[in-house]
Amino acid sequence: MMIAIKNDILNGKFDEMFKVLYGDIEAAKLRYAAAVDSFEKIYGEYDNVRLFSAPGRTEVGGNHTDHQHGCVLAGSVNLDVIAVVVATDDGIVRVKSEGYNEDVIDLNELDPKESEFGRASALIKGMCGEFKSDGYSIGGFKAYTTSNVLKGSGLSSSAAFEVLIGNILSGLYNDNAVDPVEIAKIAQRSENKYFGKPCGLMDQMASSVGGFTGIDFNDPSKPIIEKVSFDIKAHGHNLVIVNTGGNHADLTGDYADITVECRAVSEFFGKNVLREVDTEVFYSSLAELRNAVGDRAVLRAIHFFNDNQRAVDEKLALKEGRFEDFLSISKESGRSSFQFLQNVYSPSNTKEQGLSLALALASKALGDRGAYRVHGGGFAGTIQAFVPDDLLDNYLNVMKSVFGENSCYVLNIRPIGGTEIKS
Repeated sequence: MMIAIKNDILNGKFDEMFKVLYGDIEAAKLRYAAAVDSFEKIYGEYDNVRLFSAPGRTEVGGNHTDHQHGCVLAGSVNLDVIAVVVATDDGIVRVKSEGYNEDVIDLNELDPKESEFGRASALIKGMCGEFKSDGYSIGGFKAYTTSNVLKGSGLSSSAAFEVLIGNILSGLYNDNAVDPVEIAKIAQRSENKYFGKPCGLMDQMASSVGGFTGIDFNDPSKPIIEKVSFDIKAHGHNLVIVNTGGNHADLTGDYADITVECRAVSEFFGKNVLREVDTEVFYSSLAELRNAVGDRAVLRAIHFFNDNQRAVDEKLALKEGRFEDFLSISKESGRSSFQFLQNVYSPSNTKEQGLSLALALASKALGDRGAYRVHGGGFAGTIQAFVPDDLLDNYLNVMKSVFGENSCYVLNIRPIGGTEIKS
């Protein structure tokens, strides 16, 4: 019965896993117990209820390198979307997410439809459809989900939701045997084909694999994945995301310009992406290149070449326990994004420079300690910082005084990606 799994939660059956995922065991117990109550109110009592979780992600290294088949370093965080789930035999998927209407998917009707682009239901249908296309088993289920991966935080709530659905299908109908990398690839295809968003693979891979994850996209169909175990808390630092606000609605052109200009550089050399361009040939051709594509495109290519290597160097620094080197490289990446990639504010709205202001405040608050950089796509939104324990309170007070009381997220890197909650 439903009360049984709630008692299991409250009596400590999942404490060990909660500690690994969240650190705060008691808060996790209350959150999952409340989710069970919500499921029961909506769907009634069942005796075969299961629990699943998928984390948000943070981009740690490699800013705008993935779409040029480069390298990135990403991490799953201790904010996630969770689900209370029961399998059904009616061929219908029902998902009620907190704050939203229920989505209902008929597993006999899994073709993508352009009219459904942008809807959560399209992501659910896409995960089911792509699981089936890949030869995995699928079936009906009822799920209640709740998320603390806040929208607008730059932590990729959509990827976490996709990975969650993938883990539910893997757990209920495939004995939890679907590889996390495969779940990430399916999630990307779902977002591309069913949701109508031509995203890369970094967000889904970081959420699915978990921990610090180095990803080499030289062959996007077969990315090279390397998971790195490293505890930043044990090194006296905190991962802090600051949401500076800002309007994302008019930034589509700014994001698109980066890929357009990178493509212009690569095509100048007869290549498809910057990863294929020989850097020595690039630098020896600058006079002719800048006349052909413009100076900003050249600078953005320089950022790619350097940040692509920095992502690899950051991964190696963490693997080898050289945390100070990691912090130094992270700051270099941030400076490169500001100077060369130029994605810290929109040239069409120079009066709004929340990211620039946040980076200036981070520099003042941290001095030569820690690290700070733009987070994610840029132009508006969030910055990321690694803040020493003894500077944390002051850092938070400074940021909150300017960007609001709810602007800061103090996080840790979660060592496990998408998963079923088990004892």
